[in-house]
Amino acid sequence: MEAVKLHSLSLKESRTYLFAALFVVGNIVLPQLFHLIPQGGFIFLPIYFFTLIGAYKYGLRVGLLTALLSPVVNSLLFGMPAVAALPVLLVKSSLLAVCAALVAKRYQKVSVLLLLGVVVGYQLMGSLFEWAYTGSLQAALQDVRMGIPGLLLQIVGGYAVLRLLINRL
Repeated sequence: MEAVKLHSLSLKESRTYLFAALFVVGNIVLPQLFHLIPQGGFIFLPIYFFTLIGAYKYGLRVGLLTALLSPVVNSLLFGMPAVAALPVLLVKSSLLAVCAALVAKRYQKVSVLLLLGVVVGYQLMGSLFEWAYTGSLQAALQDVRMGIPGLLLQIVGGYAVLRLLINRL
């Protein structure tokens, strides 16, 4: 596992907004594709995928812009997620961006094990927030209960995409 080229773009760089916009588009298109499958959004958790990629490869600012804009734009354009679900999704997405950016900065490497740690970390904190926010343990555990394929997609698919991007962008 060699050190890789990861970035931490600032808000003064136009590349920050360009990459965030590209990842937001990815987080719009991917959920639309998975919503063609019954319960596809709940099973594959596609709205988080490009947030993970953006935050891990390009840093906290790109990750947070992607995390905050993706659910809001999706909700405005397609009504999914529902407005009532936005607070939880915004917190979980933001936690994912923070976890991914911190792990990438700390280790300067990409591995399945590191991505597993990111996914477990944001899901644990996000589930605790959702439980406190909704008062429902069942709702808080839905991503884990139904979304195991999506969590695996984030880990394995995220690893594959990050490996492709490492030395290209």
